[in-house]
Amino acid sequence: MHSRTLRVPITEDLQQKMVFLAGPRQVGKTTLAKQILTEAGDGAYFSWDNREDRRLVLSASWPPPPALVVLDEFHKYRPWKRWLKGEYDKHRDEYRFLVTGSARLDVYRRGGDSLQGRYHHYRLHPFTLSELEGRVPKLSPLERLPLGKAASRDAVKALLRFGGFPEPLFAATDRAHRRWSKERIERFFREDVRDLENVHDLSSMQLLSDLLPERVGAPLSLESLRRELDVSHRAVTRWMSILERLYFVFRVPPYTARTFRGLRKQPKAYLWDHSLVAAPAARFENFVASHLLRLCHFLEDTEGTRADLHYIRDPGKREVDFLVTIDRRPWFAVEAKLGDASPSPHLRYFGSRLGIPYLYQVVLEPTRELVRDGIHVLQVARLLAALP
Repeated sequence: MHSRTLRVPITEDLQQKMVFLAGPRQVGKTTLAKQILTEAGDGAYFSWDNREDRRLVLSASWPPPPALVVLDEFHKYRPWKRWLKGEYDKHRDEYRFLVTGSARLDVYRRGGDSLQGRYHHYRLHPFTLSELEGRVPKLSPLERLPLGKAASRDAVKALLRFGGFPEPLFAATDRAHRRWSKERIERFFREDVRDLENVHDLSSMQLLSDLLPERVGAPLSLESLRRELDVSHRAVTRWMSILERLYFVFRVPPYTARTFRGLRKQPKAYLWDHSLVAAPAARFENFVASHLLRLCHFLEDTEGTRADLHYIRDPGKREVDFLVTIDRRPWFAVEAKLGDASPSPHLRYFGSRLGIPYLYQVVLEPTRELVRDGIHVLQVARLLAALP
């Protein structure tokens, strides 16, 4: 069984506070929580989707203390934050609480008191290249990435083809992947959206989700989506927010700064499951975006470091795929190419214009590694294997 990188920091944080573990449906949250529970030795697992578990928890039938209590999908209980605050304040010396959910637990506020200061929040991503190969790279923000031995090409091909979600990735067959994807999307709308949101026109929202894979890698126009769906701008805006909260899609905003006149609107949209993107170039770009987002979330969730992912585009239509910033300071930029190993002039331009310390152009196909004009051209596995 592959170990998840977050297991150790979550276990350590549980000694001090509650831990909230969020992430997409079927990304492995329950599996990780049960691994931590097994290692803890004493405790119990409760799922909101199980009627008997709901009855036991809401009647405060806790296991004998001291113990670890895992609460799975309890954010579906409307007053969950107020209820959990009361239980934690009453039993904090007897129990440790690990709360998991397929929604952004840090932003869901359905009434009740805030839990501010009582928990640490983690986001579990699909498997990344380093995690799949059992690596835990050590890096320091704003310093050069610790490029080492490249990961295997087979691992890259598997992640690109089947995505990073455990079930289809380890089944490693097109049939298993097709069936899993179909069932996951159906359950996402039938259960997650239905249980957590009040959406009247669910069919149009599903059509929106069908349109997004075709728009990966391009600035996202909500007005264009509104016209295609023949709905209000307010509806599209709300549906996109819901898809973000439930970890279906994430948006990457354009980079702006006082000294740089870049685009100020139209973020790009990427999917948490890049295997849904059919076009090879767009899927590869989404694949890289997912790894970079994981890096930003890992630094924020484990170290408290503010790390953000952007793309760069100016009025002259010069563009670079990704820029990672630390406390709003540029750290490194990445241009993703399927097979073009010629250093991007836009990458060179923005590197000089914005003072970006490290510039990388990653290529999927085998290529001769080179450094020219400050741009490090390398195979994608070399870069992604350096990210936690």
